[in-house]
Amino acid sequence: VKTAESKITNLICLKHTLELVEPLKSALRSCNTPLLKAYYSSLEDTRFGIILEKITTVINDDTRYAKGCLNMRTQKCYAVKPNINEFLDIARRTYTEIVDDIAGMITQLAEKYSLPMKTSFSSARGFFIQMNVDASTLPNGQLPSEFTKITKMKSTYSFTSADLIKMNERCQESLREIYHMTYLIVCKLLNEIFEHIHCLYKLSDIVSMLDMLLSFAHACTLSDYVRPEFTDTLAIKQGWHPILEKIAMEKPVSNNTYLTEGNNFVIITGPNMSGKSTYLKQIALCQIMAQIGSYVPAEYCSFRIAEQIFTRVGTDDDIETNASTFMKEMKEITYIIQNANDKSLIIIDELGRGTSAEEGIGICYAACEYLLNLKAFTLFATHFLELCHIDALYPNVENYHFEVQHVRSSAENKEKIAYTYTLSKGYTEEKNYGLKAAEVSSLPSSVILDAKEITNHIAKRILHKQKSTPEMMKQRAVYHLAMRLVQTARNSRLDPDSLRIYLKGLKKKYEASCPAPEQNDEQQ
Repeated sequence: VKTAESKITNLICLKHTLELVEPLKSALRSCNTPLLKAYYSSLEDTRFGIILEKITTVINDDTRYAKGCLNMRTQKCYAVKPNINEFLDIARRTYTEIVDDIAGMITQLAEKYSLPMKTSFSSARGFFIQMNVDASTLPNGQLPSEFTKITKMKSTYSFTSADLIKMNERCQESLREIYHMTYLIVCKLLNEIFEHIHCLYKLSDIVSMLDMLLSFAHACTLSDYVRPEFTDTLAIKQGWHPILEKIAMEKPVSNNTYLTEGNNFVIITGPNMSGKSTYLKQIALCQIMAQIGSYVPAEYCSFRIAEQIFTRVGTDDDIETNASTFMKEMKEITYIIQNANDKSLIIIDELGRGTSAEEGIGICYAACEYLLNLKAFTLFATHFLELCHIDALYPNVENYHFEVQHVRSSAENKEKIAYTYTLSKGYTEEKNYGLKAAEVSSLPSSVILDAKEITNHIAKRILHKQKSTPEMMKQRAVYHLAMRLVQTARNSRLDPDSLRIYLKGLKKKYEASCPAPEQNDEQQ
């Protein structure tokens, strides 16, 4: 029965689709774009008409795809024209009589009990009785005893009876006969049109492309998306997540993104739920939207064409130390390392959390150093703050973090974290949010104080080892100045006066980044 239903449904959908070819041709007739003109020409294929003509010799003209399981059941039952199969016509008359008897029986029950009963239908239950009534109006707050399988949702009752169950069984038996006979007719028809179906692949391509173009047009017309530019830079001004915008109650927080050949590696830190993963997915979506021709959710954006987009997205399950999670991570990062090149966009979220902290940091550091040898644009979100100090060795690394605010509740006298979802330069100051979680738990205060003291001692030792020297700071400033000058030479559209002002600004920024001689002497 399911196979028969599927075949009949597919044929109805095919008929419905082919009837829309002519309206689609009419819509494209006056188009001058080469792509749309080519589509119009493809739609003039005579095979569309041949298939439709063969279908309409067997299938009723008014048969269409319909929403709702009962509506679609009716379309399938009466899809084949009368007088093609005498036994099919008899079976359909029987089915109609049963459906009428069901409606009449429910009307009689409503009159008998003076209740507002109506006929309802679902694919799971078949025909059943439904009514909206306050329980207080029922005798003893209950339905009459002849009704069974009673369910209640607020003031809506759904139920059936023994007689109605029998009628449904007769209805299903009649349907099986109808579907079987219709199936045989449909199979014969499909064999006749099979030689012409190659044109449907072309129609599928046309409709899918037009659907995508229409979606893009709809998005850029009804939203404040912007048209992307393509340069050697990934620059997004005040961009936001396009899907989150549709499902959230309010517009998501916008953030900037800037990657160039000179600073092509961004490390992102911040507490759990601060927005790291959402931001990374946002960048990937915007890159894809730009490359397939869509407008992008931002105030301004430019993209470098990415030959591949690699993503390694972590989950909360990665926090658990287990062999399967760790091996999954290793396979993903191995694939990225083996296949990435200078034109890739690489997005890595929460690498190394399926093993110990020491091993996790080591794997992250080694993976970062390997990727830093490429000119690929890489965004790397992590909870390992030790990784942030890699910028002292590699001037093309930038640190960013998601800001949070601390709010003290006057009622509970406890400090809570308020998420701003705002990306800022530098690495997060929220170094011990695990300790903050411990503070609101039932751990003894002595244990928490010991944990804080040990954590601060370890952090000071690490920071002392990784502190940047004045020479390293100067080298980093020189590197960034050189990269900015290269970017300006390649992409600048400024007039001479504006360019002079911009270069003076670069000079001031460089001088501010270099430590003064006095500071060097004091540090030495």
